[in-house]
Amino acid sequence: MIKKKILILLILFLFCEHGNTKELDDIFYIGKMDSYNKNFTLFFKTREKAILARGENYNYVTDYPQDLYIYDIKTKKSSPLITYDWFPKYAKFYLSHYDFPVFPEDFAYYLMKDNKTLIMISAIKNINQSFKFDISTNKLKKYQTKGKLDFIISSIAKDCSFASMNDTYKCNYYKPLISKNLIN
Repeated sequence: MIKKKILILLILFLFCEHGNTKELDDIFYIGKMDSYNKNFTLFFKTREKAILARGENYNYVTDYPQDLYIYDIKTKKSSPLITYDWFPKYAKFYLSHYDFPVFPEDFAYYLMKDNKTLIMISAIKNINQSFKFDISTNKLKKYQTKGKLDFIISSIAKDCSFASMNDTYKCNYYKPLISKNLIN
C-alpha cells in the first residue's frame, strides 16, 4: 500500500515538475468532475478559514483545506457533500489506528457508473482504509478493497464484468477526482 502511494506521488511530481498538466488531466480529474449522466458536477471548494489541527507530518495551521461539493445541473444549486464539519468524526469510527485528522481532500474519488457511489481511496496519508460514499443517502461506509474493482497505480480503477447473461465481458475504467491541493 505504501509503495502505491509513493508511486502516485512520484507520478504527480513528475507531471507537475515538467509542466505536463494536459497529461495530468488525462489521468485525474483535478478539482471537478461531471457525472456520467451529466445531471451533476462534483467539485472541491476551498474553506474560507484555515483549520488548526495536528498533522501526521506537519500541523494544519496555514492550510485552507477543500471540501467536496455537488452542483445539481437542473436546479443550478450547489451544496456540500463531504466536508470537514462531519467527515473526520465519521471516518474516525473506521480509523481506530490512525490518530490524526483526515480531510475530504486526502482521498481520490472514483465515481461509479451508477452515478451515486463514490469510492474513496487514501491518496497521501498512511490511512490504509478506503471508504464508500452513497451520494443519494449521504452514507459513509468502510470499503472492502478485496472485490471486483481493481486499482491500477492508485490512479485508474478497472471494473470488468458481464452486465447480464446476454452481454459480452466488458471493462470500465475510472479516473479519480482529486483536490488540486494534492498536487501543490
